[in-house]
Amino acid sequence: MKKYDIALIGLAVMGENLVLNMASKGVSIAVYNRTVSKVDQFISKNKEYHRIGGAHSVAELVNMLTKPRKIMLMVKAGKPVDDMINELLPCLEEGDIIIDGGNSFFEDTRRRAAYLQAKGIRFVGAGVSGGEEGALKGPSMMPGGDPDAYQELAPIFTRIAAQVAGQPCCSYVGPDGAGHYVKMVHNGIEYGDMQLISEAYYIMKNVLGLSGEELHTVFSQWNQGELDSYLIEITSDIFTCKDEMTGQPLVEMIMDRAAQKGTGKWTSQSALDLGVPTPTITEAVFARCMSAYKGERMAAAKVLVGPDKQYQGDKEQLIQAIHDALYASKICAYAQGFALLKAASIEYHWKLNFGEMALLWRGGCIIRARFLDRIQEAYNHDGELVNLMVSPFFSTVLSKAQDNWRLVAITCKELGIPTPAISASLDYYDSYRRTVLSANLIQAQRDYFGAHTYERTDRPGIFHTDWLK
Repeated sequence: MKKYDIALIGLAVMGENLVLNMASKGVSIAVYNRTVSKVDQFISKNKEYHRIGGAHSVAELVNMLTKPRKIMLMVKAGKPVDDMINELLPCLEEGDIIIDGGNSFFEDTRRRAAYLQAKGIRFVGAGVSGGEEGALKGPSMMPGGDPDAYQELAPIFTRIAAQVAGQPCCSYVGPDGAGHYVKMVHNGIEYGDMQLISEAYYIMKNVLGLSGEELHTVFSQWNQGELDSYLIEITSDIFTCKDEMTGQPLVEMIMDRAAQKGTGKWTSQSALDLGVPTPTITEAVFARCMSAYKGERMAAAKVLVGPDKQYQGDKEQLIQAIHDALYASKICAYAQGFALLKAASIEYHWKLNFGEMALLWRGGCIIRARFLDRIQEAYNHDGELVNLMVSPFFSTVLSKAQDNWRLVAITCKELGIPTPAISASLDYYDSYRRTVLSANLIQAQRDYFGAHTYERTDRPGIFHTDWLK
């Protein structure tokens, strides 16, 4: 029987495209899907790929592989991953490798790593980003887990990953759940980035009345400069698509109710657990939650009033200000993501390489952007950097952008235009640069009603006051 290099279970869109990517790069791969008819359909549809073999059972799939066996799961996160692992276990031998390439919660990955290690099976939790196109042409890959297992997988993973300047967007991240944690934070930044871009669009549409053609031109121009990124690029493309029935930009016919799969929420929850402020990311999650209240918002619009003003300023000046506000806010989103990675690295003893994280995201993934090179430079210059905002390059950018950033925030507040992520980003910047915040009064209140004590600014120690005395 012919033996294959690796197996993949789960022939949804991402799984299918990863298989075709591997086969096109010279990797022989066996495939299996619980709906077995899908295996035969996939093989029949892709007859030109001679390195793909189909299995009709888990036992048959395992028997088709060279040892140590390498099996990648591309199934729905949660119970389906556990179920598939337990179905595989009776067929595997010590030293075999299971890879979870789905969007699993990192704590689940940590649990599975310990469970499988006790059974002699090596486990890799690999974040895979890039969507359908990335899976086919080269994704960003963030593998964590058993380091020896990764060394055996590296010849395959680095071959199929996105390539930037001759380097693969794939390298070992860290033990147990590190790979899925990095992917989770990637998705959290993605939430923030998408919300910020949508707010920039919303301002230009509702304050300046820009048409679809004009919005396409603006975003195309922005993609030639500092904002050059995948999300800006596809946003520019979106405004060129017309609705066949109305002739209007298709985006204007889409219901303003954003869905989410949970990874942004996980990022915010982890930030709360670790005590790391991530307001841009968290406000982006809340903005999606608010969008889901479409019926309530439509009813509220008949009752709640706001400013009845028109923008009287210079159009081109405001477009430039929106550009600067978007750029500065995007930096804050990335700064929050990397601050969270730093805290998690300490908490879980992962020893993450933050400059290398930026390299992983330069190609293949959704948040790939020009300034990731600058992030790598910042961490290469100072491996102990506490926050991206204080690095020389980014602190200069933020300083230059802040007047326009504030102009956008003020203008939108005066006109009643919601900008939750841009506003949260500016507040993050202003809070981080302040030596004194309002928390002294909070501590006084806590001590007043609960004797929670406080520290003083003039001498060390822990103090309590009888405020009613």
